[in-house]
Amino acid sequence: MKISPNAIEHGVKLLADPLRNKGTAFTEIERDALGLRGLLPPHIHTQDEQMSRFLEHMRKLPDALEKFVALSALHDRNEALFFRVVCDHVDEIMPLIYTPTVGLACQRFGHIFQRPRGMFISINDRGRIADILRNWPRKAGIIVVTDGERILGLGDQGANGMGIPVGKLSLYTACAGIDPAICLPITLDMGTNNEGLLADPYYVGLRRRRVTGSAYDELIDEFITAAREVFPDVIIQFEDFANHNAFRLLEKYRNKICTFNDDIQGTASVALAGVLSALRVKGTQLSDEKFLFLGAGEAATGIADLIVAAMEAQGIATEEARQHCWLVDSKGLVVKSREGLAAQKQPYAHDHAGVADFLSAVNTLKPTAIIGVAAVGGTFTPEVLRAMADINARPIVFALSNPTSKAECTAEEAYVGTDGRALFACGSPFAPVPFQGRTLVPRQGNNAYIFPGVGLGAIACGATRITDEMFLAAAQTLADYVTPADLDQGALLPPLTNIREVSAHIAVAVAEVAFERGLASRSRPENMLELVKAHVYDPHYPTFI
Repeated sequence: MKISPNAIEHGVKLLADPLRNKGTAFTEIERDALGLRGLLPPHIHTQDEQMSRFLEHMRKLPDALEKFVALSALHDRNEALFFRVVCDHVDEIMPLIYTPTVGLACQRFGHIFQRPRGMFISINDRGRIADILRNWPRKAGIIVVTDGERILGLGDQGANGMGIPVGKLSLYTACAGIDPAICLPITLDMGTNNEGLLADPYYVGLRRRRVTGSAYDELIDEFITAAREVFPDVIIQFEDFANHNAFRLLEKYRNKICTFNDDIQGTASVALAGVLSALRVKGTQLSDEKFLFLGAGEAATGIADLIVAAMEAQGIATEEARQHCWLVDSKGLVVKSREGLAAQKQPYAHDHAGVADFLSAVNTLKPTAIIGVAAVGGTFTPEVLRAMADINARPIVFALSNPTSKAECTAEEAYVGTDGRALFACGSPFAPVPFQGRTLVPRQGNNAYIFPGVGLGAIACGATRITDEMFLAAAQTLADYVTPADLDQGALLPPLTNIREVSAHIAVAVAEVAFERGLASRSRPENMLELVKAHVYDPHYPTFI
């Protein structure tokens, strides 16, 4: 791709623009035309050479957090090179820029802070959010927004939660090719109730308790209105909001604007894809399974809702489908007789005697699948795993909480505890496990398999809404990419090395739903895949002459 030199900044300003900067890769002709002569060392490197140099440096760093800092610095100065590194080495780099390392990076955000990325909007900015958004220098096509109250399994990280929207939008580009120029991470700083942050001299956010009630809702509403005014047709992804806000905000806005909540819908989609792969191994149908969730929040009820939707698509009545899904929260088994149940738990509160703990629930209900999303580490104990192995020839065991410290069990624990029979997926990455002459390959149930493709499909067709049906289509598309060879080695999801191809086809599936349901603002193309690929960003350097 060639870009006219008249269309971009020159000299030092160009070198400071991460979207255009090529560093030592600027050619002799470009250096003369763009006022760069003398501002760079004389040797001209290829992008491949620059990537090799960066990786050589990064791999010598002592720990994952230092590598995260190095990658963030590269992202800040040269986006094309950053995304080449991520795309060409996705297995190595994704755990460094997202889970599990991003959790630690959020906890240490103020201590490793280098330069701002995205936008911070605080409760003190009420009444002027539209003007603040106009300070953003580019047109935003997709916003990932958090209020930092429930970051991964780590809880309230306040403004330090900015690491999550930044990381998510990096994956939109790396995994689906969404142009980084249209990506805008935003943190809504409502304060924090984290005592450690309030006492931390390096904390970057407001030093006040969290705002709640009408003041909170008014700021959210002003933000949504302002974002749609300043960036018409923008997609808004809610990220890492606490349960008490996440469900109601999704319900409030999902039928008004183009929005979704990845913790509810994206997690559900990737989990359902893993379940569909497990069913291929077992030779069963969804209606043959009984799912027991450890956790009853956004992820658990989101997964249950999508499983129910998948059963409904197979002709099963809603109430019958819900009977296949059971929840265990901090008080035990969620049952109908319990008072004060949150709205999202009520559809899965069945007629049953109370059960105090998860192991007892396993022994009582005899589930075929356990899905951990409570962010309480080690809760899939040897006793739980043995019980699942005694009940099932091929137990489904999904330990989906992250970061790694919050995982319900490790891959090795799951395989050893079930005699190698577990159909396992995880929320954080685990290495392959040698077991009785085989090597079992656990794959991470990472939302990055889903949300980038959903976003790409919505952008390509100009979707006016994002629906659960789209996430159902995304799950089926992802499951279709799992090969018999993957299943033979215990992998329920495809390798991350295929993720750009997978995302493109998820985008096609999402766009197909949008066109079928009248939710696309563009004309239907003859070739949907060509439409999608026309929106894909290439991280190789353009030519500026």
